[in-house]
Amino acid sequence: MARRKKGDAISGWVNLDKPYDFGSTQAVGRVRRIFNAQKAGHAGTLDPLATGILPIALGEATKTVSFLMDADKAYRFTIEWGRTTASFDREGATTATSDVRPTPEQVAAVLPEFIGDILQVPPAFSAVKVDGERAYDLARAGETVELKAREISIYSARVIDAPDADHVEIAVECGKGTYVRAIVRDIAERLGACAHVSALRRTRVGPFDEDSAITLELLEDLGHKARCLEALLPVETALDDIPELAVTTEDAFKLKQGRPIVLVPRQVEALKARLSPGARTVSAMEGGSIVALCEMRAGKLEPSRVFHLEKSGD
Repeated sequence: MARRKKGDAISGWVNLDKPYDFGSTQAVGRVRRIFNAQKAGHAGTLDPLATGILPIALGEATKTVSFLMDADKAYRFTIEWGRTTASFDREGATTATSDVRPTPEQVAAVLPEFIGDILQVPPAFSAVKVDGERAYDLARAGETVELKAREISIYSARVIDAPDADHVEIAVECGKGTYVRAIVRDIAERLGACAHVSALRRTRVGPFDEDSAITLELLEDLGHKARCLEALLPVETALDDIPELAVTTEDAFKLKQGRPIVLVPRQVEALKARLSPGARTVSAMEGGSIVALCEMRAGKLEPSRVFHLEKSGD
C-alpha cells in the first residue's frame, strides 16, 4: 500500500506579504502549517531584510511555480548614502564611507541609463552559483567572488520620495534576475557616492500584487478561526498570461490520463491569435478549474502537466 501523505490535499496560491527579518523558506513552512497542506513551495526568494510579495504555492499549485519564476516584478527601495557595505544592504560590514550626498534630481538624471535591456553584474552576496557553490557562501567565507555580467530588463525606474539628504526612495519594474542591490551599487558608482539598500519592498510578482496580499498575522488569525481557505487563490492565478481553452468532460478525462485531444480548426486559430510568438502552452479548463497544462502541436493539445483538483462538494 502507498504511504498516506501527511496533511490535507490543499491546492492554491497564498499571496503572502512577507514580514521583515523573516526568511522565505521559513515563511513557506509557516503557511504550510497554517493550512496543514501536504506540499508547499514559493516563487522567487525574498531576502529576510525585505518585505512584500512572496507567492506561496500549496499542493497542485506547485506545478505552476516555474511560470512565476520568469514573471516581471516590481520593487520599492530606499538608498542610504554615506556608507557602502560588503552585501550592499544595511546588515553588511562597512567597506567604504563618503560625504557625497547626491540630490534626488541627480539620481533622477542618471536613472534612464539603467532602463532597458542592460548588463548587470550580480552582487557577490547572491544566490548565483560559482562552480557549484552559492556566491554568498563563498563571500561569507572571505573568498573573492567574481561574477559575470548578465542581461536583465528594467522597464521603468523613478524617484518617488526623498525624506532627507541621506535617503532617496525609488520604484522599479523589472524582469527576472534583477538585483536591486546591484542597481544601488551601480547608481552610487555612477554618482561617485557610497551607498547601500536600507529598505526593500517587493510590490508585485506577475499577477500577485499588494491589493490581494495577506499578512502572516492575518493568515494565522484566519487559521485559528478555521477560515484560512478564504485567503487561498486558484491554482491558475499564476497562469494569467497563458490562454485558456474550455474542454468537455470527455476530453478532460483523456488529458488526465496523459492522452492528447484533437482540436477543431476554429479552436486552433483562436488559440494561435492569443499565444505569444513561439509559445505553445495552453491551459485546459473544465468547469472553471484547470485540468492540464498542454502543448499545442499539429492541431492537438498534448498534456505536459496534469492537475488533480478536488471539486467543491467532492
